[in-house]
Amino acid sequence: QVQLVESGGGLVQAGGSLRLSCAASGRTFSRYVMGWFRQAPGKEREFVAVISWNGGTTYYADSVKGRFTISRDNAKNTVYLQMNSLKPEDTAVYYCAADRTWAADEYDYWGQGTQVTVSS
Repeated sequence: QVQLVESGGGLVQAGGSLRLSCAASGRTFSRYVMGWFRQAPGKEREFVAVISWNGGTTYYADSVKGRFTISRDNAKNTVYLQMNSLKPEDTAVYYCAADRTWAADEYDYWGQGTQVTVSS
């Protein structure tokens, strides 16, 4: 069982930056692929970024490529999402998720989400 807790969301002006954190419980964090997803009001949840078990491989949605960076610190059981050059369309609830496999259709564990609001 893995419990995930996101933090770092908030209100920011367009062009600004935020860093989200996701702290995981347990001693097997390094065995999980970690992903970030987001859901805007009235829209489906969408993929944002994913990072491999040791952090060596990352992949991003086209909408955030070049602006967002996913990273992880396995010693701290934490995954991060650095978000730069934020746009109003980035406004959403952001969720982190964990799964043992790469390219999973459905992640096994999810956090409760953190709200990011970007004002124009």
